[in-house]
Amino acid sequence: MRVLLVEDEVRLAENVAAALREGPGYAVDVAEDGETAVDLAGNRCYDLVILDLMLPRIDGGGVLRRIRAAGDKTPVLVLTARAEKDSIIRLLNDGADDYLSKPFDLGELIARAKAQIRRGKGAAHPTIRVGDIEIHSLEQQVTRGGRPIDLSPMEYRILEYLVYRPRVIVSKRELLEHLYDYNWEHHSNVIEAHVSNLRRKLDADAAHPSIETLRGRGYRLAIVREVG
Repeated sequence: MRVLLVEDEVRLAENVAAALREGPGYAVDVAEDGETAVDLAGNRCYDLVILDLMLPRIDGGGVLRRIRAAGDKTPVLVLTARAEKDSIIRLLNDGADDYLSKPFDLGELIARAKAQIRRGKGAAHPTIRVGDIEIHSLEQQVTRGGRPIDLSPMEYRILEYLVYRPRVIVSKRELLEHLYDYNWEHHSNVIEAHVSNLRRKLDADAAHPSIETLRGRGYRLAIVREVG
């Protein structure tokens, strides 16, 4: 998953970005002002926006309203030092999905980020079943037919993204956009290599294939996800 972190306090932004990358393994782009945030949100694909309110150029409230006015439905988690009831109500009415008061615990921030991404993909529970495949998103563990499957971090992220897009053909470009941040140096065959390894591990000893390849279009789960 790919997160846009909008925070002008450099040390805080570095700590939060590191926690999101090292914990759930999210790709993270950082914007240090509101104008950059609006530009990135309008031109790239994100699974979550974490938005501070006190920003230069355009404040967080303005960023939120512009994102929503553009029709962007990406979940937005607001970081705020303004814990007054009226301020929180205004943020939620403007389209925020959740908020966290500063100072905050990084563990709580990550838990809220995971929950927002999960709900944004239509999954209410952290354990997702796809046929005989079971994904435990909190521990990032996968089983098929009860057999534990050892996936690399990127293999897990690809599988998780496909699970969140049931019945949808996901292109290689879409996977690149959601799994890598803008500092990543592109290698054209990296997705194919990861998907090949993922399929080999999932399908060992299995009666049915897990992932379809649709030539020139992308990938799709061959098993239907149970929505929950």
